[in-house]
Amino acid sequence: MIESTSQVRVRYAETDKMGVVYHSNYFIWFEAGRVLLLDECDCPYRELEEQGYMLPVLECSAKFYRPARFDDNITIVTTIVERPLLRIRITYKVLRGEELLAEGATLHAFVSTDGQPIKPPADFVDKMRKLF
Repeated sequence: MIESTSQVRVRYAETDKMGVVYHSNYFIWFEAGRVLLLDECDCPYRELEEQGYMLPVLECSAKFYRPARFDDNITIVTTIVERPLLRIRITYKVLRGEELLAEGATLHAFVSTDGQPIKPPADFVDKMRKLF
């Protein structure tokens, strides 16, 4: 299992008229957590793209338990539970302190720049093998 944590201070622009974080912002936070996790694994997404690999989202989901609000300091816990092969499933937890606000998941596949499914680069596979 690989895990990364990131911090976000909720901005006013991320809230709706009720003062609650608008649901689509959670997916932006998920992406920020995902990019950081790949950086921490020494597999920066920027480098994957430069090598001709893309990781489009095939599936995404979120479940909301409690609202996040303007000026909250929240933590996004990003996790890869299983060693990725052709696809990568990533899970997310959004917390305010110890309180679980939301959780979600995304599924990604490696594709070439023209959208064709491809195997991940050998160095990515090797790094993941070592981490798992």
